[in-house]
Amino acid sequence: MGSIRPDLGVRVHPVPVDHLDRLPDSLMILIFNKIGDVKSLGRCCIVSKRFQSLVPQVDSVVVRVDCVISDDEPSSTSSSSGGSATGVHKPRHPMSSLFRIFFSGILKPLQSISQLIAPSHRRLALSEDLDGEAEQNNVTHHSPTQVLKNFNEIKVLRIELPGGELGIDDGVLLKWNANFGSTLNNCAILGASSIVHNVDRNIECQCTSVTDDANNGGTGVGENDNGSIPESFYTNGGLKLRVVWTISSLIAASGRHYLLQPIIAEHKILESLVLTDVDGQGVLSMNKEQLEELRAKPLSASSASKRTLIPALNMRLWYAPHLDLPNGMVLKGATLVAIRPSEQCKKESMGSDINWVASAFEEPFQTAARMLVKRRTYCLEMNSF
Repeated sequence: MGSIRPDLGVRVHPVPVDHLDRLPDSLMILIFNKIGDVKSLGRCCIVSKRFQSLVPQVDSVVVRVDCVISDDEPSSTSSSSGGSATGVHKPRHPMSSLFRIFFSGILKPLQSISQLIAPSHRRLALSEDLDGEAEQNNVTHHSPTQVLKNFNEIKVLRIELPGGELGIDDGVLLKWNANFGSTLNNCAILGASSIVHNVDRNIECQCTSVTDDANNGGTGVGENDNGSIPESFYTNGGLKLRVVWTISSLIAASGRHYLLQPIIAEHKILESLVLTDVDGQGVLSMNKEQLEELRAKPLSASSASKRTLIPALNMRLWYAPHLDLPNGMVLKGATLVAIRPSEQCKKESMGSDINWVASAFEEPFQTAARMLVKRRTYCLEMNSF
């Protein structure tokens, strides 16, 4: 009778334990909220069925737009469908063409914020060392609504564009911060014709001190600066440039607001929405009350383009030929504009303007705004457009 001998060559391996499975769902959702980025969350969905069921429950999402494609540029979709209506070129009114030429740096990106570019799904067999041309051909277009359609619990949403809409010259400062409900609630604009950093300041002061005094109408920093706008500001195009900055910023803000309508309508529990850009040029924000206001009272759209109608406005302007900041930065032709609807200004005290406009920007520009509001105030009005 043969004996049964154990096979000593066979090893018994313990069943592997996935420690992530031991974490409760509430903790996993908290981790996903910390990730935030919508592309990273999309990659998490393909890890496991559990992740796929938990990711749509996150309440804080960040959408970083890789690129914005203008409606005037042919896309891969429109080129492939030759008979589509989007491929037909329609003649435009001459005034419309003039308007588009003048504001081309403003409107073209606004018309296409709704087209987000995200990498398409690729087969796992594809090598990671594909060249740039092949990767570009595998890009598909997605609107913000499509990107976020599977997220059911979003309360905090941040969208970052690849750059600001306003084409400005190098060295020029232009930043805006706008709050909207169903229409514009307020907007702060900070601009400067040039920025001099402390490294360059000593050299530039030696070369241009006499020229600056002439350009600023004899008013400069220190004893001669009484807070008034110099006469040359009105004659050398300074005021005209600030008007262009103001109108351009308001158009950019209203264009962003208009294109957020589908997202706000789709996500009923949204409490905070911010649409900004990586350049930090413009920030549009809406809190819970403003979002509820838009849902209850639909916005008024401009008949000229896809943007929200701007109401009649009251504006306050502060100006300094030179503004020396504590960090050594100098803003030349520093200008701060505080904008509110005319109807809103009638209901609220004028002193409250200073509180919100001074905190509309991050440092060091917040300090610049606080310094400017201490200077002489100039009031302007603008009709609805």
